[in-house]
Amino acid sequence: MKALFDKAEGIILRTQDYGETHKIVTLLTKESGKTGVVARGAKKPKSRMAAITQPFIHGQFLFQTGRNLGNLQQGEVLNSFRPIREDIVKTAYATYLAELTDKLIEPKHYDPFLFHQLLQTFTWISEGKDAEILTIIYELKIYQKAGFAPTLHECVNCGNKQGPYAFSVKEGGYLCTKCRYIDDHAIQLPEKLAKVFSMFSAIDMERVGNISIKPENKRLLLQLMDAYYEQYGGYFIKSKKFLKQLDLLR
Repeated sequence: MKALFDKAEGIILRTQDYGETHKIVTLLTKESGKTGVVARGAKKPKSRMAAITQPFIHGQFLFQTGRNLGNLQQGEVLNSFRPIREDIVKTAYATYLAELTDKLIEPKHYDPFLFHQLLQTFTWISEGKDAEILTIIYELKIYQKAGFAPTLHECVNCGNKQGPYAFSVKEGGYLCTKCRYIDDHAIQLPEKLAKVFSMFSAIDMERVGNISIKPENKRLLLQLMDAYYEQYGGYFIKSKKFLKQLDLLR
């Protein structure tokens, strides 16, 4: 049988050792979604595979397809995102976003929109934009794809599109003043912050400018997103623990 080859633009989400000299590489590709390939000899320092199988690399990859894992034949680096790998904080956020994507996206699920959102997020992080805000925006995008995003454009109970709103983890989004009684633990948000949070859920990552939020408001949104994932996410994200440790050190 003639071997089948795929050429795809992809971002490396994860690598793991395979035997003494090989790696299994998980790619998020624009053409065919998440896919796993074996990069033979990639652990050898002088291997041509070593340079193209580093974390976060954006490249063009040629691989032989199979029933399970494909075999990576060659690759061309389009963007190495070196500024991310050279900065421990940027690396921590990129690692978290890559792991989150790997956990929440099913293999072979075609989704060029999400591919571009992750690629742009890595680009902005690499260029020095606020990684915490970018993380919140990307989390909302991937939660939408995974089917458990919070409702941030109207009251989740009655559909009221006018604030002020409180955010309810239990109810899965905003509660208006009339429906606030449903959840005693809902967190009241300043009107301006509620509008910003809503905008985060709708904006395309490519359109993100220099967003400035008061530190206490950003901290509140990060806490709400953390609590929300704990309630609905379902998967343990190992890299999240390191992010929290970094936060304590800063």
